[in-house]
Amino acid sequence: MKLFNKNFLILMLGLTIGISLAIGRGVLADKQAPTTQGALPLEAIRTLSEVFGKIKANYVEKVSDKELLENAIRGMLSGLDPHSTYLDAKAFEELRVGTSGQFGGLGIVVGMENGFVKVISPIDDTPAQRAGVKSGDLIIRINGKPVKGMGLDDAVKLMRGKPGSEIKLTIAREGLGKPLNIKIKRAIIRVKSVKQKLLEPGYGYVRISQFQERTGADLHKAISKLKKENGGNLKGLILDLRNNPGGLLDAAVSVSDTFLTKGVIVSVEGRKASNRIVRQATPGDYLDGAPMVVLVNGGTASASEIVSGALQDNKRAVIMGFRTFGKGSVQTVVPLGNNRAIKLTTARYYTPSKRSIQAEGIEPDIKLEHLKIAERKNHGFKQIKEADLSHHLKNDNSKHGIVEKMEGKDSKDSDLASKDYPVYEALNLLKGLHLLLPK
Repeated sequence: MKLFNKNFLILMLGLTIGISLAIGRGVLADKQAPTTQGALPLEAIRTLSEVFGKIKANYVEKVSDKELLENAIRGMLSGLDPHSTYLDAKAFEELRVGTSGQFGGLGIVVGMENGFVKVISPIDDTPAQRAGVKSGDLIIRINGKPVKGMGLDDAVKLMRGKPGSEIKLTIAREGLGKPLNIKIKRAIIRVKSVKQKLLEPGYGYVRISQFQERTGADLHKAISKLKKENGGNLKGLILDLRNNPGGLLDAAVSVSDTFLTKGVIVSVEGRKASNRIVRQATPGDYLDGAPMVVLVNGGTASASEIVSGALQDNKRAVIMGFRTFGKGSVQTVVPLGNNRAIKLTTARYYTPSKRSIQAEGIEPDIKLEHLKIAERKNHGFKQIKEADLSHHLKNDNSKHGIVEKMEGKDSKDSDLASKDYPVYEALNLLKGLHLLLPK
C-alpha cells in the first residue's frame, strides 16, 4: 500500500507538470488552433513520473524535489534552442540589471556550440576584452574543469564570482595550433553603451556596444555632442556595431529610427497574434541625410543585425566589414512568480525586405579582409617628386588666394589605419560619398 501511495503521488506530480505544460502550450498556441493540441501526453507523463521516482529512489545522493523539478524545467527549455532558458531568482535579477547597464562578471556574451561555450562577443572596456578574449573563441576549460558536456547555465555560474577574484579560461581559437590559457580578474561590469568622437572635421564616429534601455536617448545625445564639437552638421558618420551582441528590441528600433524618416524597420512574426508586429520609422533624421557607414563583424548579433538590416534595406547606410552572427529570433522574458522567469524564443524577426537573418546573418555591402597595417620601413631611398627637381616652377596657388596646409595629415591617416583599419576604410568611403552628394 505504501508503494502504491508513493507511485500515486509521483503520478499526480507528473499530471501536475503535464497540466502546466498543456496550459503553457495553450497560451502560446494560435487562437484558431484545434483543441486537441491541448490534450495531455499521458504516455510521456508516465515516463516522466517513472524517471522522477527512479532518481528519488536510486540516485547516489539525496536530491530534493525542488532541485529535480527545476532541472526538468531547464531541460525542457535548453532542448528547444540555444537561447531559451530557465532563470532562477539570481539569474532573473542579473538579467534585469544587465539590460540597465551594470552587472557582475567577465564581460562576455556566450552561447553553446558543439558542447563548448562559444564567445559571441566580448563587451567593450571589460576584463575579458582587456585580457584578449575574442569573438568566436571556444572556451574548453574553466579553471581547469572541462566544459564539454556541461550546460551553459553551469558554465556561466563557474565564470561568475566575487569581483577581484581570478579565473583561468582555456580557449581554442581558429588558426592557432594549441589552446590559449587566459587569466582574467572578475569585476563589476558597467557598460556605457554609446561612445562618440570626431575623427576629423565633419566626420563623426559612434560606437554602440550593447542595446540597453537608454541606448536610443544616449545616441541622440552623442550625435548632438558631435555636431557641437564640429560647429555644425556632420558630413558623414561611422556607426560601429562590431562585437555588439544585441540587447533590447525597442532600443534597436529607436537607433534605426534615429536615421530613417519612413519605411519599415523590422517585422516580428510568431505563433501568437501579440507576437506579430511591424515597426515603422517616424519622420526626422538626426544626420539630415548625411552619408553613413555601418561597421559589422562576426560578433554583430541580434539587435545589431536588426539595425544593420534596416539601414541596408532602406538604402540609408553602407554596411562594411564581415558577415554578421545570424541570430534572427526574438526572446521574451516571462515571469513565473517567486522571482523566477523563463526566457523563451517567441518569434523570428525579418528585415524590411522580408529577409530572415536566422543562421545567415547580414552580408556586408563591402567586405573587408583581416589586415594589419604596418609602417613602411625607410631604406634610405626617397621617391623623387616635381618639387625635388632643379629649377622647378613655383606653385602659384597663393596668387588665387588658395592656401592648403598638408602638415601632419598623412601621419594622422597612417596612425588611424594602423590602429583600426576598418574605421580608416569607412572614413575614406564616407569622404567619397560626401563628394558625390548634390551641392
